[in-house]
Amino acid sequence: MSVLDQISQPRDLRALSEDELTRLAAEIRDLMIRTVATNSGHLGPNLGVVELTLAIHRVFDSPRDKIVFDTGHQSYVHKLVTGRAGDFGTLRREGGLSGYPSQAESEHDIVENSHASTALSYADGLAKAYAVRGEDRHTVAVIGDGALTGGMAWEALNNIAIQHDSRLVIVVNDNGRSYTPTIGGLATALTSLRTNPRYETVLDIVRRRLNAVPGVGAAAYDALHAMKKGLKDALAPQGLFEDLGLKYVGPVDGHDRGAMEQALSQAKRFGGPVIVHAITRKGFGYDPAERHEADQFHAPGPFDVQTGAEKPKGRIWTDHFADHVVRIGERRPDVVAITAAMMHPVGLDRFQERFPERTFDVGIAEQHAATSAAGLALGGLHPVFAVYATFLNRAFDQVLMDVALHKCGVTFVLDRSGVTGDDGASHNGMWDMSILQVVPGLRLAAPRDVTRMRELLDEAVEVADAPTVVRFPKGPPPEDVEAVGTAGGCDVLVREGERDVLVVSVGAMAPVAVDVASRLVAQGIGVTVVDPRWVKPVDPALVELARTHRRVVTIEDNGVVGGVGAVLLQTLAEAGVHTPVRLHGIPQEFLDHAKRAAILDRIGLSAASIALQAVHDVTAEPAPEGRSLLDVDGTR
Repeated sequence: MSVLDQISQPRDLRALSEDELTRLAAEIRDLMIRTVATNSGHLGPNLGVVELTLAIHRVFDSPRDKIVFDTGHQSYVHKLVTGRAGDFGTLRREGGLSGYPSQAESEHDIVENSHASTALSYADGLAKAYAVRGEDRHTVAVIGDGALTGGMAWEALNNIAIQHDSRLVIVVNDNGRSYTPTIGGLATALTSLRTNPRYETVLDIVRRRLNAVPGVGAAAYDALHAMKKGLKDALAPQGLFEDLGLKYVGPVDGHDRGAMEQALSQAKRFGGPVIVHAITRKGFGYDPAERHEADQFHAPGPFDVQTGAEKPKGRIWTDHFADHVVRIGERRPDVVAITAAMMHPVGLDRFQERFPERTFDVGIAEQHAATSAAGLALGGLHPVFAVYATFLNRAFDQVLMDVALHKCGVTFVLDRSGVTGDDGASHNGMWDMSILQVVPGLRLAAPRDVTRMRELLDEAVEVADAPTVVRFPKGPPPEDVEAVGTAGGCDVLVREGERDVLVVSVGAMAPVAVDVASRLVAQGIGVTVVDPRWVKPVDPALVELARTHRRVVTIEDNGVVGGVGAVLLQTLAEAGVHTPVRLHGIPQEFLDHAKRAAILDRIGLSAASIALQAVHDVTAEPAPEGRSLLDVDGTR
């Protein structure tokens, strides 16, 4: 029987011997490696927090004491020691364990966060709540040095520091990386803590030598106590935190479980907020991950356990963007690139290699990135800010008031737009086409294929007096869908039969829209499929097309509320066009994790579902004089 099989709840860890704890750590690493090799997921971050997580659960009493993991992707070890080891093989599979904390899975998960830099604010609120309620409980926030580059984390620290009786322990998991090496002044400061001699060692040497001098031992000790702050700042400048009023413990070797337990126990006994600075290595204990220079196996696809070699995979949308933005940079010396700590994931690493002086990684700071982009534009450059669609939500105010208000020519490239699948609710990029609709002057493009992505990027960077947005989904792009004609600025993809149904296809939903058309034509229903390319503002040609068709169907990989279809419906009403419109989009709910195709099918964004509804709508109204239409079951 393995040691892990004996762990059904965290308090079981306290009964284990040192040898059993060592074996447990090895078993956890082995299980995580084998599972992620098949299911994909976040491996490197979790390999780095095995001993740290075991120490937290041996010192604190979860679920009474609350543990909040920043970004949440470093919670696999936590899942394994809180009763979920038996289900770990279902990780990130439909109906299985989430890749992040989940309230539905366990009472040990309180926050389902997977957007960075939020844990300290959650923890601050939790600790205040327990203090107000008079409850003897601790809150532990585990935050990486990468997440500390986010401004929200420092807003929280500013408030935590004045809560002198807050029973809050902040564990800084310092591995020097987010996806890639952590960028910025904070990273430099933490590096100095990581690399300088620990002041406790120097204090001990000085203490022993002074006390050895006869007659001055007590006086020497008092003087040494007065010198303590100065020695701290000189030899391990944790004044970064202590100047805020936060007690600091560390640096501690995060892979030395005993040392971590000692540091956490010391922090637990202190009556106010404490920072425990743990030094870890991403990918620790698995040689292929430790040697993987790009990101220490941060989030690999399926791979060979023995060699670490990832299984071959085709080119995805990001790869095509990465190539084309370099071509843009070669012909446009004013184009610069910005990323928020995700150089490789958003495909800007190739631009960085070609134009290092024109590439800026601002850390996990999307708000700052957007306003900095505005400054770059005001300074005569054209910034391209590439970011996951779900993370642009965090910078909405900056897009609205700092970029658009000042008519800055900034291009936002939204990777992983629409349904992303395995990462769950927090990563679906299903909000952007709704929230950006309210931004005056902003132009939004949704390419249906790689050729259109290149064309629309070229057009976007030519706009110098307004923000532009180009969005595309996760995964491999479809084959190019060629147009059979144009209408205004729209591409006509299908034109068959009478003008019964106008299908407005948004972006990557084009293959679905074309499939819908073929199903309608087979039922004797005429159909026109158009791709607006630029979906904001509404192309006037769509208004005239809607006026001449019996029905309009919109299909988009975005929330149905306030999206492209909803705005088109409003535009038609304002123009006095009363053609019935059926909107197809993502329901406004937080979607459980599953493969993208499975989710699209479940929410009705499949060709079969959309065509069935369209046939029902068309045949439910009288046919034009002289024509008959097939019913949904194929009978006249």
